[in-house]
Amino acid sequence: MKTSNFLALVGLFFILTLIQPTVGRLEQTTLDDTTPNYVVIGAFSKQTNAIRFTRHAQKDLKLDAKFEMNRRRNLYYVYVLSTQDLVAAISEARRLRSESEFTDTWVYRGSLNDLTGGQEHVAMDIVPSPEVSNEPLRPAGTTESTSSPAGGTSQPTTAAAPIVGATDSATTEEPPVEDAASATADDNTEGTKFIFKIARQSDMKRLKGDVDIIDLDRSRKMGTYKGNMPVKVASPASKTGNMSVICEVFGYRKEQREINYNDPESGTDIIRDATGSVVVPFELSRLKKGDIAVMYNVYFFKDASIMRPESRYEVNSLLDMLNENTKYKIKIHGHTNGNAAGKIISMDKGSESFFALNNTRDGFGSAKELSEERAVLIRNYLVKNGIDPGRMEIKAWGGKKPIHDKMSPRAQENVRVEVEILED
Repeated sequence: MKTSNFLALVGLFFILTLIQPTVGRLEQTTLDDTTPNYVVIGAFSKQTNAIRFTRHAQKDLKLDAKFEMNRRRNLYYVYVLSTQDLVAAISEARRLRSESEFTDTWVYRGSLNDLTGGQEHVAMDIVPSPEVSNEPLRPAGTTESTSSPAGGTSQPTTAAAPIVGATDSATTEEPPVEDAASATADDNTEGTKFIFKIARQSDMKRLKGDVDIIDLDRSRKMGTYKGNMPVKVASPASKTGNMSVICEVFGYRKEQREINYNDPESGTDIIRDATGSVVVPFELSRLKKGDIAVMYNVYFFKDASIMRPESRYEVNSLLDMLNENTKYKIKIHGHTNGNAAGKIISMDKGSESFFALNNTRDGFGSAKELSEERAVLIRNYLVKNGIDPGRMEIKAWGGKKPIHDKMSPRAQENVRVEVEILED
């Protein structure tokens, strides 16, 4: 019996050594080979968003996705695998990071809902990387000391998975995750089939984007619909049937068209295809000198000059825009919600973790300093990816230019980055 226990401990030690030669401070944990490991693809504070994200993973990507409340963090975790095999969990997380849209997948090691027996510290995050020797393994929600480059002083680093939460405001509303099921045309749903063709004007290359539809009679939004695919649009049930369709894709000028729902083909260039779908074209042109575009889909961790993982696509869209036209020069404007000074979490020196709270340092500063750090972060990401820093300027506003009152339910929208075109 003693021999088998010894072999089991040796096996566990081998697994942990394989993951990371230097494990963080684990003296408070009692993890063993019966501990569950969850391959997590998302975390949400609202159950409705967890449901939508789970449906997207199930329906569109054919993953066996589930969600469950992580009681330690009061967040709904969406996961695709639960197993006691730590190596298998890490392997699956690494595969999803490299082969799917879930590039920030991680492994949560520990129970999601069992807080009994004084085990609240028995949990850790494992963030896979391409090289096995680089796996960070540490207790979830704790800190550890690591040596800084060149033998400098130790700095605390927070073990954090990409948690979706509040951003500089009293609200905890995360950006909504679209219900993928509502974005496609369902033959059982009443309405007219539309295809909103979104393309770049210069070469007609299709662009990823959505359209918003406004009922003009009632001045209310009817919904948001995906571009370049069949979608069902319900009748506005208004007297005239007049609608405004607005297409805004970052890096391009916003375009707006008015359509009559009852007679859509009366609009210029609007036709019906062979399937009977109403085809509405949007040919978007690039931003010009003097234009200012809001990076609506760039979000930051609370009190941090570090982007949340879902920001990656829009930042890369800005990168593509600058690579496409080398004459572009831009000014990056940073904004916060309110002007109160407070804690600022920044990337540690030498870190390139732009989208996760790894290797961070805590500081204190003004709202203007936080907005500046966020604008600089985006510039540094672009520089790291080959953009000449001389093509970019920085402007920090703090909370001086809010869109909404800082106590408004929509106050989170004050936390934003804008890109101004200086030269094209």
